[in-house]
Amino acid sequence: MLELNTLRGQVETHLNKLLPAQSSIAQPMLDAMRHAVLGGGKRMRPMFACASCEAFGGDLQAALVSGCALEFIHSYSLIHDDLPAMDDDDIRHGQPSTHIAFGEANAILAGDSLHSLAFQAVVDSDELVDASKLRIIQLLSDAAGWAGMAGGQCLDIEAEGRELNLTELKALHAAKTGALIRASLQIGAFSATPTPEPPRYQALSDAGDLIGLAFQIMDDVLDVTQSTEVLGKPAGSDEAQNKNTFPKLMGLEASKTEAERLLSEANERLYANDLATPALLELLTQAVRRRF
Repeated sequence: MLELNTLRGQVETHLNKLLPAQSSIAQPMLDAMRHAVLGGGKRMRPMFACASCEAFGGDLQAALVSGCALEFIHSYSLIHDDLPAMDDDDIRHGQPSTHIAFGEANAILAGDSLHSLAFQAVVDSDELVDASKLRIIQLLSDAAGWAGMAGGQCLDIEAEGRELNLTELKALHAAKTGALIRASLQIGAFSATPTPEPPRYQALSDAGDLIGLAFQIMDDVLDVTQSTEVLGKPAGSDEAQNKNTFPKLMGLEASKTEAERLLSEANERLYANDLATPALLELLTQAVRRRF
């Protein structure tokens, strides 16, 4: 059985191992990459992948590689999100954002390189079979690209200054935030086996959709209820930028209630399909009921 604090340590060790440290041509960029990845974070996505892999009977070592690939994609997205052209945030994980610490040019290049490193890590892995590698690369590409995370970020930018309805806001965050969370669980299954059972895999995917939305709702809630010191990033930034948020559309208490409902439904999908391992259940809970 996976112990989550031990697992988090294993993820940290693997991230450090996979990140390049020395370059004769691009040392500032490598330093920026390591700053962005190793400077903090919940490691929720790689831990989801590892717990999902366990639920499908797989080897943790295979999931650690694909989990780190997910974290590289996530970290690259945060570097770019923080840039002046995007959200213009100076703090990430309680430390200077990458563009503040290393300059905008190196931050952009670090994000680009983390994006490619994610796929390189999967391709180079000795722990994953080729059929699994192909599916994991497909899932990463879909979740990170024009129809997933990047597309959701574009919609978020385009929506500034106008009010979205609840259906539009859910679609925005299903792409911007939810796609990579869903992919984390799916990638864990394919790290275990190139042929996960279709009904269980579908249930896992559905749980990923539900928890991805719940996670974003709670992010919006915490932005207005917690301090910058607690969050490790600027509090109140959504309101300052006039962003569309769930508390703004639904109200604060209704948002909290909806996040709990989604968590309960996600758990039901896991229980009904023999996927309710202690690690997966605890990670889904932590995604909604944050511990600082």
